[in-house]
Amino acid sequence: MQILVDADACPVVIKDMLYRAAQRAEVNVTLVANQYLRTPPSRFIKALQVPSGFDEADKRIVDMAEAGDLVITADIPLAAAALEKGAQVLDPRGVWFSRENIQERLTMRDVMDQLRASGIDTGGPPPFSPQDGKAFAGQLDRFLAQQARR
Repeated sequence: MQILVDADACPVVIKDMLYRAAQRAEVNVTLVANQYLRTPPSRFIKALQVPSGFDEADKRIVDMAEAGDLVITADIPLAAAALEKGAQVLDPRGVWFSRENIQERLTMRDVMDQLRASGIDTGGPPPFSPQDGKAFAGQLDRFLAQQARR
């Protein structure tokens, strides 16, 4: 089992949690991004820079993902592709994507894209909050504890 991170838009506080979790649980964490990422020295943490381009990081994550892996992303199409490969997907706010909810999320994303394309200001997600970080930490800890029992 490995953790793959869509790192371009991942909040720093989440990356820091993942670095600590990698060391504590001795699990491989790979951050994938279009830009260079500094990571702490660790045999469990790796940063992978992909060429810049539309969805290059997403494509690499999907290529690398295997059943049982954990993918960290807020990108709904990437979440859908990772779920298809049998990975589990957690967004940085601590919400799980699942086979049961992914189609609804894809549909809502498409509706919002259509509204924006027609000139309607849909706002955007709320700023990342400390509560979001706590929710993520709790879900990550539960996931890693389940993995340790296997």
